[in-house]
Formats: sequence, C-alpha cells, structure tokens
Amino acid sequence: MKTIALVSVASVALFAAACTPSQTPGSFGSSETMRAQPVSFGEVVSVRAVDIRPGQTRVGTTTGAILGGLAGSQIGSGTAANTAGAVAGGVAGAAVGSAMQGSQNTSGVELVVELDNNQTIAVVQPGDVRDFRPGDRVRVTGAHGNTRVVRDSR
Repeated sequence: MKTIALVSVASVALFAAACTPSQTPGSFGSSETMRAQPVSFGEVVSVRAVDIRPGQTRVGTTTGAILGGLAGSQIGSGTAANTAGAVAGGVAGAAVGSAMQGSQNTSGVELVVELDNNQTIAVVQPGDVRDFRPGDRVRVTGAHGNTRVVRDSR
C-alpha cells in the first residue's frame, strides 16, 4: 500500500513539473496586462542562440530527495536498513530531481538591437535564431526585466 501511495505522489509531482506553461514573446501573464509599457523601435544587429535555464529554486532537488527518502525507507526489515535506504534514496532522488529541473531548459535567442535613438541593447527571450535576422526592423516593448522584441509590422 505504501508503494502505491509513493508512486502516486511521484507521478503527480512529475506531471505538475511537465505542465509548466512556456513563455513566448507573444504570451503575457495576467500581471502584465492593463498597464502601459514603453515602446522603442530599432534594427537587429546580431542574433545568437542561447539556453534559458529555469529559476534555481531547488524545488526539483528537494522534491526528489523527499520522494527518494520515502521510497528508500521502505527497503529492508530493520531500523538500520530503513535508515540506510532512506539516506541512499534521498541522495539518489535529489540527483534525479536536480537533473529533471535542469532538463527543462528553453531554447532562446539573444538579440542585440540598435534602437532608433542610437542606444544599443541586448535582450534574451524564448525563441529560435531563425525568428530574426540582422537588419530586421523590430519593436522593443517593456523595461526592467520584462522586455520583449518582436518584428515591426508597420
């Protein structure tokens, strides 16, 4: 019975991690709506492929350690065996959880844009290097950690 409960908890944790919504330059969170943002126009100078890592929250490591410890504590028939199993399971679970969190990298691009006011900026956002080319006219929306670059359609 304990094994079934443990497998159920692990399955729910993995499913929840897989359902994290992905961001794109065309998607907005509810906190980003109904507020004015600065807009600038410019030209793409360079485009470079990058990997965007998830935030380093340690959630994957901690969850893996807890689930691994619970699973490992079911090994053996004595206290020493249960303790050893819990420690080994915790270490293995932490490694697996950390690897799973790290595997959630998103493909992205670093765009260097020369704005019409002659200021040069770099923006990293989800996307593909084929989305932009040097020389493309773009619209830069937002500021201070919430900046997006899209092709200018005017």
